[in-house]
Parts: sequence; C-alpha cells; structure tokens
Amino acid sequence: MELRRRVESHRPDSTGDRAGGLRPGQTPPDDGGAGDQDELERALVEARSGDEVAFSRLWRELHPPLLRYLTVRGDEAPEDIAAETWLQVIRDLHGFQGGITQFRAWLFTVARHRAIDQGRARAARPVVAVADPAGAGAAERSSPSAEQAAEERAATSSALRAVAGLPPEQAELVMLRVVAGLDVATVANLVGKSPGAVRVAVHRALKTLAQDPTVRSTSEAV
Repeated sequence: MELRRRVESHRPDSTGDRAGGLRPGQTPPDDGGAGDQDELERALVEARSGDEVAFSRLWRELHPPLLRYLTVRGDEAPEDIAAETWLQVIRDLHGFQGGITQFRAWLFTVARHRAIDQGRARAARPVVAVADPAGAGAAERSSPSAEQAAEERAATSSALRAVAGLPPEQAELVMLRVVAGLDVATVANLVGKSPGAVRVAVHRALKTLAQDPTVRSTSEAV
C-alpha cells in the first residue's frame, strides 16, 4: 500500500517534474518531513560515534526500501545481500563523510555492488534452495493481526510485481528514484547513465505503471 502511494505521488503529469512527477518545491515522499530528516541526520552523527540505538534508527528507516529494491532487481536471496550490505556499512561507517542524503546513496551503491558480485558468484556456483520446515503450520498459528499484516504484505507484493514487470533497467531506476528516494544525479552516477537518460527512462516507466490497475488502486482496495 505504501509503495503504491509512492508511485502515485511520482506519476508524471502536465505540471510535474518529468523525472518523477514532482512539482516545484515538492519533496519526494521517501524523504519524509523536515523533522524526520533532521532526526535521521542526528542518528547518522550518533551512529558514527558508535551509538547502537542511533544505528538501529537508520536501519529501521532504510532497510525496508533497500530490501524492496533488491527484490525487484530479481536478485536471489535479497535478504542475504541486504545483510551483507549492512555489515559492510557497519564496518566502514567510521570513515563515512556526508549527511543522510549521501549515506542513503552510499547504502544503495554498496547494495548494488554486492548484488552484482553475488549474481556472478551464483552463476559460477548454482545454489539449490531448501525448503524451511519452520514455516509448516504457519497458517494455523495466524491471528487477526497477522492476517492484516499478511494482507498489507500482499498489497505491497502486488505493487512490487508491477514494478518488476517493467524492463529490468526501468524497474531498477524506478526503485532507486521512488522507493530509495535518490535524486536523479545520484541515480545516474550509480548506474553509469546520464541524468537525461535516467529522467527519460523513469518517465516512461511511470507512464507504464500509471496504466497498471495494481498501482492505480487506492488504499480502499486493500
């Protein structure tokens, strides 16, 4: 549901930014309000000083969009890649320079490199997935709150599938712009394209998504 709102807010229109449907002066929804941004800036400063609570604040804010990005990329075991990404961030955080915007860009850059490396490794050494027996009987243990959470996850999954149905390159750009909340220049640098090429690709992708009933649906549908 949250992902649908983010895509809707970036939908291109006659007055919006062709890079993502943002009007002049409008902040991408992923960036949150000024208060949230200030809190994340403080959390980053404190995390660099070794504050575990502050680091947890960063993780809670940025791990969900990171995991969605890796999922839509089509990488196997996105949870493992995300975990490896955070481990590298923990190891190198003391040397990081910049604010929360630069940290977000660094996080997704590390994740993308990890995903590419792991994809190459898996191609050389295929891994056979093994079913998790711990999941057996989960349906019987479900509760009303668990059912509601499952419905919300299903709605998010539907939106993710819609994005994943785009050409891979467009899907990744949409996730970096809309879900990760990175600006055009940062995305262009990350994927090795010009800002103009990123704008055009995202604009075309969002026009396609705007026709998808999964993304068009409002929150009343879930």
